Amino acid sequence: MGFFAESLNRISPSATIAVSTKARQLKAQGRDIISLSAGEPDFDTPENIKQAAIAALEAGKTKYTDVDGIPELKAAIVAKLKRDNGLEYKPSQISVGTGGKQVLYNALLATLNPGDEVIMPAPCWVSYADIVLLGGGKPVFAETTMENGYKLQPEALDAAITEKTKWFVFNSPSNPTGAAYSAEDLKKLTDVLLKKKNEHVWILTDDMYEHLLYDGLEFATIAQVEPKLYERTLTMNGLSKAYCMTGLRLGYAAGPEPLIKAMCKLQSQSTSNPSSIVQWMGVEALNGPQDFIAKNNQQFVERRDLVVSMLNQAKGLKCPTPQGAFYVYPSCAGAIGKTTPKGVTINTDEDFVTALLEEEGVAVVHGAAFEGSPAFRVSYAASTSSLKEACIRIQRFCGNLR
Repeated sequence: MGFFAESLNRISPSATIAVSTKARQLKAQGRDIISLSAGEPDFDTPENIKQAAIAALEAGKTKYTDVDGIPELKAAIVAKLKRDNGLEYKPSQISVGTGGKQVLYNALLATLNPGDEVIMPAPCWVSYADIVLLGGGKPVFAETTMENGYKLQPEALDAAITEKTKWFVFNSPSNPTGAAYSAEDLKKLTDVLLKKKNEHVWILTDDMYEHLLYDGLEFATIAQVEPKLYERTLTMNGLSKAYCMTGLRLGYAAGPEPLIKAMCKLQSQSTSNPSSIVQWMGVEALNGPQDFIAKNNQQFVERRDLVVSMLNQAKGLKCPTPQGAFYVYPSCAGAIGKTTPKGVTINTDEDFVTALLEEEGVAVVHGAAFEGSPAFRVSYAASTSSLKEACIRIQRFCGNLR
């Protein structure tokens, strides 16, 4: 018997964090590296949210709080869900955690038994499958295609459901593809979930990129589109992306009270409450002015259009235009089987991104990490000048493949 838990063998370290770490190490060695691997806006946290932290510190709000969120923050979340999503929840139906990742972890670990299946559209965010595996469940990938804009089709969802399915984990706009679903798109999926044979399936909707939507697309979420699914849906969200608070770690979810209670029980024996100061920042973020979001989005659209255009000019790459989040997900199928100037043969998308980092100093994340190959994810939440230079290097890298 080894010293370490068997469950650890089921999971891998986060691939996105691994790439960002490698990029930082190379930078520290003096290499000129442009990292487009982390899903992190380069904009600063808004001033009013920073001031809320200072005010909370000065008022001595540094003590323990309720395990899953202060009443003021829960009230702000209840108000936000009603205002933005037309969803009615009570504070007892709200759970606050240290980032969206902990909320997901709590929900899955509190509900999964060995052999339970969890469906997720692929490509999908790297942590879903590993959290499911850690909980003893089985990830089931429902494939999407570039032709359908990486959007899950109702037939594919229906085909993936078995009597062992416990959850359907869904993310729109999507990390890594930027695919965004309209209310009409969602209705087709909710119709599948309402079928008599599918009544046992719960829905975990990850709305982390809610405010990052472009081209006039309106945001919709599953419990809003289909009220009949309200009792089976956990609506998850957080402040990292739209409010530029990635390192501050604040996520939340709304759902049926028994589930929220179970998540609270788990959190009471792990981290306990999220940072008291950060919770007060969350109150200000949700209740304060929201106008900076549209300003930031204008820049994201310009960056998206620049990156899509430049990547589509690179030999062997094909990059669709996403309608949300701050990622593009180009196919690198045209580069597979070719060789780099340094003699490296590219057999997989991981070979592609490794060689791109070594030879041109650009860090992106390979598609296999997201269960969608051969492709890679580029985060365009970086300065326009960095994006331009990175795309020039990617074009050069692809042009030099033989």
